[in-house]
Amino acid sequence: MAVKNVALITAPGLAKRLGDDLKEELPAMLSYYISEEYEWHVELHEDPLTGGTNNSREVLESALKRKDNAGWDYAVALTDLPLFEEEKPIVAEVFKDRDVALISFPGFGAVPMHKRVREAILQLMNEIHFGSSDADREEAQQRIRSKDNRYDDLKNKKSTRLVGKRMMEIVSPMKRETPGESDPDIVVRFTLKSRITGLMRVVSGMVYANRPWEMFAAFGKILVIAFTTGAYAFVFGTLWQLNTTYSIGRAVLMMIFSILALTIWIIMGHGLWEKKSEQSTNFIRNLYNATTFFTLLISVVMYYVILFTMFVIWTLFLQPPAQLEIYTSEPVGLATYLYTSWIGASISTIIGALGSFFENKEVVLNSTYGYRQHQRHEKIEELREKEEEEDKE
Repeated sequence: MAVKNVALITAPGLAKRLGDDLKEELPAMLSYYISEEYEWHVELHEDPLTGGTNNSREVLESALKRKDNAGWDYAVALTDLPLFEEEKPIVAEVFKDRDVALISFPGFGAVPMHKRVREAILQLMNEIHFGSSDADREEAQQRIRSKDNRYDDLKNKKSTRLVGKRMMEIVSPMKRETPGESDPDIVVRFTLKSRITGLMRVVSGMVYANRPWEMFAAFGKILVIAFTTGAYAFVFGTLWQLNTTYSIGRAVLMMIFSILALTIWIIMGHGLWEKKSEQSTNFIRNLYNATTFFTLLISVVMYYVILFTMFVIWTLFLQPPAQLEIYTSEPVGLATYLYTSWIGASISTIIGALGSFFENKEVVLNSTYGYRQHQRHEKIEELREKEEEEDKE
């Protein structure tokens, strides 16, 4: 049986992790979805350039060069960077007659990636193998229909979709394009139909790629300072008296202010805001800054919820109702503990955490696109210098 080699060329980080998860299960699915006449081998290769440029053509050409040099039959590049065609989000492309394809994760939005990326790889390989004309797609559709239901979890069973229909695809649908003369090097391209909802989907996908829950580990010092400050304040009557004078509206405003203040402080204090540079356009820079803001906002909200929970536990176990009735001059119930803990979390965030810096700054920086881009560009330059030295020798 003839062998077909498929290379997954990934950017570092999320793309590499997804590639590791997929490489073992893809061969059997390629046999099912594409052709059982071949034995499919899937290899994984990390490439900094795949995650180092927002130009889809550069990624495709780099993947093509690596494919030709290595002798692979097919190559699919996986990147966590957003890609655009005249500011229209690109989710995937296939290089015409080159057996090379590209997938950009942010185009999927803030959703579980594994199944979507798997379906997208299978669809692009189907486009490469069978062709992208209407007749080719109809033939491929007939072949898919004739298959058994061996893989029920393959949601995409339609030959013109990149992934199966899910809620995100209904809210912000994808569009299949065959550029033709307008872009003769691309045989098929999948984009997001609406520019507005498409950008919202891309930003949410970029936030997901930043993995804000992993950044929370850096909040240890800030959490300790805030909790210590608040726990000390709870011993006295001021916070408990605020429970009787602060309206819910005022408490909500204070919570919003404290969360936004800490988010902005972290961005400014650690230099996370992207400035003008030759490496990115204003559009991309604004996109990166929006992603950084929302990534940190989610992390700070997680921090706030944990701080609030810690205060609830602290007050319930260590603050007797009889003592608190002296401060509040009214009966104390669970609502009193919850409401006062809520106010205390907001005040502690402002007083105790504001002005603190992360001990592990690298964790925060690695969760921003600009810093990861800078690291990848440095690695790309190192590789280019190494190649030039080898050529001279």
